[in-house]
Amino acid sequence: MVRLQVASDVWAPEGFLSTLNAIETQMGRLRGEVVGGPRIIDLDLLLFGDLEMSTEYLTVPHPRMLERAFVLVPLRDVAPKLVFKDGRNIDQVLATLSYTLNDRTITQK
Repeated sequence: MVRLQVASDVWAPEGFLSTLNAIETQMGRLRGEVVGGPRIIDLDLLLFGDLEMSTEYLTVPHPRMLERAFVLVPLRDVAPKLVFKDGRNIDQVLATLSYTLNDRTITQK
């Protein structure tokens, strides 16, 4: 049996975001692309348990998460009972957004 030794800060929020950024780089994502434009990959850290933090490098929960149907629809698939700090669940937040869902294509208006 092989056990991997992992530094304790790897799963700290900043370390986790750094790992996500490294994956993006390895897959060919170039930083400085057009904001909101197409990318080869885009990994975001939306939530980190109940943690709330804001630094120059990272804000958790993601500051625009509740404005984006393309984030919330897939999040509902993996965490259907999630309730946000304001007491709303994903379906309640989605009800406030203007978007269409066609099969698995999410278009926000």
